[in-house]
Amino acid sequence: MEKRQIVLASNNQGKVREINECLDGTAFRIVPQSEFNVPEIEETGLTFVENALLKARNAARYTGHPVIADDSGIEVLALKGRPGIYSARYAGVNATDKDNLNKLIEEIKPLTEVDRKARFVCLMVYLRHADDPTPVISQGIWDGIVIAEPHGPNGFGYDPMFYVPTHDCTSAELSPAIKNQLSHRGQALKALIKEISA
Repeated sequence: MEKRQIVLASNNQGKVREINECLDGTAFRIVPQSEFNVPEIEETGLTFVENALLKARNAARYTGHPVIADDSGIEVLALKGRPGIYSARYAGVNATDKDNLNKLIEEIKPLTEVDRKARFVCLMVYLRHADDPTPVISQGIWDGIVIAEPHGPNGFGYDPMFYVPTHDCTSAELSPAIKNQLSHRGQALKALIKEISA
């Protein structure tokens, strides 16, 4: 059976890999927007869903294909939800994953373990075309604790400092299969695929 191709409004290879792993066994597969030379759009929204819609409409406009976009990040409760929507550029516009990780580690060091509650949030949208007036929107939330000593070789972004109490390890120490079952992105994608498959 030939899979339905959907463009992912992202050039983040970690996201591309994770989402395709989650889509294994479904009727869909994603291709990154880079295959269509889609230019990056500035994320000027004030919420995850606004940014996801901005990215999705931009990619749909340039490609003419159905698009999935997500905006996700980590929220530390004691930091009033920071980094939140700024997670990917927390240490600056051209910050690397390591830069962002190091900035957040410095900020949480003074916090007690009780104050280190955090959650990964993912808002995902699906557009049939650029002017789709009824986007499909789904959300996933993954609760955990942020730690100041990163562990684990897997994943990307803040995974090495996101401790998962149910599995007594960080997100970066989980196998990809387990992470995709638990994660905010896995949850949001599962709900989205259920909706667009109906």
